[in-house]
Amino acid sequence: MLDLIIPVMESEQIELEDALGRVLAVDVISSINVPPNDNSAMDGYAMRCEDLTDTNQLQLVGTALAGKPFKEKVLAGECIRIMTGAVIPQGTDSVVMQENTEVKDNSVIFKQIPELGNSVRKAGEDIQQGQVVVTKGTKLTPAYIALIASVGIAEISVIRLIKVGIIATGDELTPPGKPLIDGAIYESNRFALSAMLNTFPVTLFDFGIVKDNKIDLNAVFAQAGSLCDLVLSCGGVSVGDADYVKEILDNLGAINFWKVAIKPGKPFAFGQIGSAWFCGLPGNPVSSYVTFEQLVTPLLQKLSGQTYLPKPHFVAKAACVIRKRPGRADYQRGIFYRDDQGELWVKPNGKQGSGIMSSIANANCYMVLEQDAEDVQVGESVHIQLF
Repeated sequence: MLDLIIPVMESEQIELEDALGRVLAVDVISSINVPPNDNSAMDGYAMRCEDLTDTNQLQLVGTALAGKPFKEKVLAGECIRIMTGAVIPQGTDSVVMQENTEVKDNSVIFKQIPELGNSVRKAGEDIQQGQVVVTKGTKLTPAYIALIASVGIAEISVIRLIKVGIIATGDELTPPGKPLIDGAIYESNRFALSAMLNTFPVTLFDFGIVKDNKIDLNAVFAQAGSLCDLVLSCGGVSVGDADYVKEILDNLGAINFWKVAIKPGKPFAFGQIGSAWFCGLPGNPVSSYVTFEQLVTPLLQKLSGQTYLPKPHFVAKAACVIRKRPGRADYQRGIFYRDDQGELWVKPNGKQGSGIMSSIANANCYMVLEQDAEDVQVGESVHIQLF
């Protein structure tokens, strides 16, 4: 999928205050040094180190505050009261914290002889003029936004929002808040997908619940394929008599594959519909959730121009026997914890059926079991992926 996906290239200018979660379209380059001047790292006294060679007492001649520099040159034998962030006055090269000094009349007694440059933050120490501050393809976090603001930039170029459509299919599906008829279930997949998509830079199109009717399904899928960059459907990609999605996609687009060797989530389809990419997620809620996290998330990252990084795995010990049959990679839902010795352990979170949503809601990790793996015994290593 990642080999086929081409990132969206269109960009737009936005205010920095609206940038959380957006993806940079171009490198951000600083036009200034940060900090712009040498400044004090603490409250204390700025002086010239060599002046303390023969004496520990210097004359106090002024004050430097953050935003209000001391304008005159400091002469030999003199020192300046200085506050954190204030510009280092001309003629001084070091700062001694106030706790290591004593003031008498207009003189300061130094109880410590500092090293040259002590407690001085140099100009450009954090960022230098012309430096790339944040690279394109970066999803902007609060820390990155603060970094961009620190170089004085108020507007940035970001990749436009990705348009994602969600379609739920099935005669048995009922929206929450409506009474259930016999044989029906409440539809929950769209709520899970919408919530997970909120962490991505997307514009969401919710096409609601579509019954298992070829004409209705064809119309909705055609509309979604013309509006969106990516279409996600839930259900209808299995092999039942009423599973029409695969047939409709054959007519409207193309399917690259429609089965994967993972559990839960075997009936997952990938292809194109109209001008959009398509991912057909299974109807079972756990399968839908797992395939979104494991298969759709990397696709969305690349489509939105982000630098793709696989999710990290950690190694824990099995706290009980973990049942596993060879044939499919298994993303079992687990609970990890540390014991009194700091060892990391993991155990399954109850029943692992693909319709048991509480197995995810009350877990804190996936236990990632390889395709050919068998039962894991107590104390054996297990790869886990934290929620």
